[in-house]
Amino acid sequence: MSGDPLLLPAEALGSGTKCRVEIVADAETLTRRFADMMLDEYRAAKASGRDKVVFIVPVGPIGQFELLAARCNAERLSLHDLVLVNMDEYLTDGGEFLPMADLLSFRGHMERAFWARLDADLAPPREHGHFPDPREPRATTALIERLGGVDVCFGGVGITGHLAFNDPPEPGEPLDTEAFARLPTRVVRLSRETRTINAVTASRGNIDRIPRLAVTVGMKEILESRKIRLFLNRAWQCAIVRKLLHGPVTASCPASLVQRHADVTITLTREVSQMPEPSLR
Repeated sequence: MSGDPLLLPAEALGSGTKCRVEIVADAETLTRRFADMMLDEYRAAKASGRDKVVFIVPVGPIGQFELLAARCNAERLSLHDLVLVNMDEYLTDGGEFLPMADLLSFRGHMERAFWARLDADLAPPREHGHFPDPREPRATTALIERLGGVDVCFGGVGITGHLAFNDPPEPGEPLDTEAFARLPTRVVRLSRETRTINAVTASRGNIDRIPRLAVTVGMKEILESRKIRLFLNRAWQCAIVRKLLHGPVTASCPASLVQRHADVTITLTREVSQMPEPSLR
């Protein structure tokens, strides 16, 4: 698509691309949509004959796992065959998982938001909850291969366009889009931009509180998923949603690589659909 993607009005988002775009009223509606879609996709995968249903899932956006657990409890819906591969987790400077008691720990969040809320007789076995291991990142790739691939990759999008913690190459580093698309699960150093925006959203601006290292599933695992479902609910995503949908396919905006995928749906709030214009206030 020619022209500046940042100049596209809301009604043009997704036009001329293979990606489906769904605009919802607000963040609360988006969270409900996320929870409902996870359940719908689980049922669809089981109906297609899948023995185990494999999802890659994020911690952010938040709120969907509480709703999923509550709905399953209320309707007595079993998720016994679901395998959750969490996208990423923060690490200490020594390369170890943050303690689960740390409020920034994604493992701790999943325990509180999902596993502790879902009735035990409806829950998947605990071994079906997987986080990439910084000591053995290859194990995530091997698990996915053993289970016959990922049915759906769910995710958010970072300010750099990152999916999971796949930040774009830093200035001066090689910018090889095809090599970037093949990157597997690994330990990464987070970009300054990602740490800054995460400090805004998760630690009241305390950037010193945001870890420098993380472990993440790779672009390889994300792009090889049968379906990709992305959710955007932050006002600062107005620009990146336009770049990922209508900008060039490039490692400098990792999420733009989904333009080449056959089955992508992007759900965003009305606020995110607005033009990314300046406002001093």
